[in-house]
Amino acid sequence: MSNYKVTVNGRSYEIEVEPMNGSAKTEAPAKSETKAAVTPVASAKAAPSSAPAAASANGGVNAPMPGTILKVNKAAGDSVEAGEAVVVLEAMKMENDINSPKAGVIKSIAVAQGDTVAAGQFLFEVE
Repeated sequence: MSNYKVTVNGRSYEIEVEPMNGSAKTEAPAKSETKAAVTPVASAKAAPSSAPAAASANGGVNAPMPGTILKVNKAAGDSVEAGEAVVVLEAMKMENDINSPKAGVIKSIAVAQGDTVAAGQFLFEVE
């Protein structure tokens, strides 16, 4: 059995790899012969249900990460509460609510359902 430390997206994990046939080899087993148990090194917190939106001082909100717009919940002229989901962004097969940074009225929305966005791309503005 071999122990390894792996870092994925800034999180460290300890993994234990053992040959599936039960023999203790000193060399690395072939890829098809291994099974792994993964244990987080540090206690992992539950993933947040909404991504932190990059809001500017004027109420503009940018995409916190690249992804695809799954849903646009508001239109220009709609009122919105602080923390209310305006856009749903799919990134790495996870849905992320992009929330309004403040209460107000949607001044503009620059994306539509199905759009692909880059990290930092302008999404909407609240005034």
